[in-house]
Amino acid sequence: MTGSREVEELLRALAPQVLGLLVRRHGQFDRCEDAVQEALLAAALQWPGAGVPEKPRAWLLTVATRRLTDEWRSERARRDREVAVAVREPAYAMAAPAADAEPPAGDDTLRLLFLCCHPALARSAQVALTLRAVGGLTTAQIARAHLLPEATMSQRIRRAKQRIEASGARFTMPSAADREERLRAVRQVLYLIFNEGYTSSGGPDLHRAELTGEAIRLTRMLHALLPDDGEVTGLLALMLLTDSHRAARLGPGGELVPLAEQDRSRWDRAAVAEGVTLITESLTWSPPGPYQLQAAIAAVHAEAPSAAETDWPQILALYRLLARVAPNPMVTLNQAVAVAMVDGPRAGLAMLQPLAEDERTAGHHRVAAVRAHLLELAGEPGPARAAYLAAARATTSLPERRYLELRAARLTSAT
Repeated sequence: MTGSREVEELLRALAPQVLGLLVRRHGQFDRCEDAVQEALLAAALQWPGAGVPEKPRAWLLTVATRRLTDEWRSERARRDREVAVAVREPAYAMAAPAADAEPPAGDDTLRLLFLCCHPALARSAQVALTLRAVGGLTTAQIARAHLLPEATMSQRIRRAKQRIEASGARFTMPSAADREERLRAVRQVLYLIFNEGYTSSGGPDLHRAELTGEAIRLTRMLHALLPDDGEVTGLLALMLLTDSHRAARLGPGGELVPLAEQDRSRWDRAAVAEGVTLITESLTWSPPGPYQLQAAIAAVHAEAPSAAETDWPQILALYRLLARVAPNPMVTLNQAVAVAMVDGPRAGLAMLQPLAEDERTAGHHRVAAVRAHLLELAGEPGPARAAYLAAARATTSLPERRYLELRAARLTSAT
């Protein structure tokens, strides 16, 4: 008998391989993906009790193919298949390897990632489809992770697959001209999945481990396929270094514990070591991109024995470089904190002022929270308290709200 956890991990690894084989043979991404999901469900129900078959990938491919065959028995489905075959690109007709053959280097996982992150899809649809088709998660699991009704997520995934079919997307690698842009989309989707899991945008929980774990797993997979891509390496390092703090991020009342106040003995030192190694090595052979620079900043924090010993001048230098490479309001917000730690809170507050006038960030709870923190450092408890309360009202995350309200209460009692 095989444990359910072991079966789940095996199925997630096999899901993109089986889907890639089916799409190569038959096209029709929508129907193939549905068939693979049914095969995964059947395996999840049978294998823990009956044991994993000798050739699990072949088993899944056989079951999924049978599901497709059953559907094609209807006259209408048969006509649809004939039309699809008539218009299908030659790439769809490529001979698939035997079901029990070892997958080729890189197999079809990278093609699936590019397909799920097709520019015809909105980011939310790209995220959902990536989790389902490449991650092997069920619609119910994806819906729970995003705090959405299963029916809503099912519709989102269905529309995404239909849009891919309607766009005429091919199961091929993008052209050389489009490859970097598509890879950028893949990296961004994986980063969005991680961020939503690490600091949930709403609800009672700060973390959603199923999302952070899946983002790291998929990024490891992408790194294995593209080991010479510096930004993929940087993204994996950034995720590992960020996730290493997870156990120390919640206080006894369920409130957020900021980095400077965390018990560093609770950090995952294995993840820190791996992340530091990845980013250190990648910067020796790859020009620094946004993910690498963010990972380098996270590494400086991770290597500091204590918050007081943080090398803020180095962090500020990295943020200034990041602001040149990939300027955006959140980079400015974090740079303001580094400026405050090096040049004093007044300098940091001056840097925040443009963000208060930017429609993208005006009213954002993180801008108000940083302003409150810098006002507190500047010795202005009254304005700091008001800013903490404004940030608490603006956030939809309960752990963040608890922390911000606690900071405001401490200032009230101190005055």
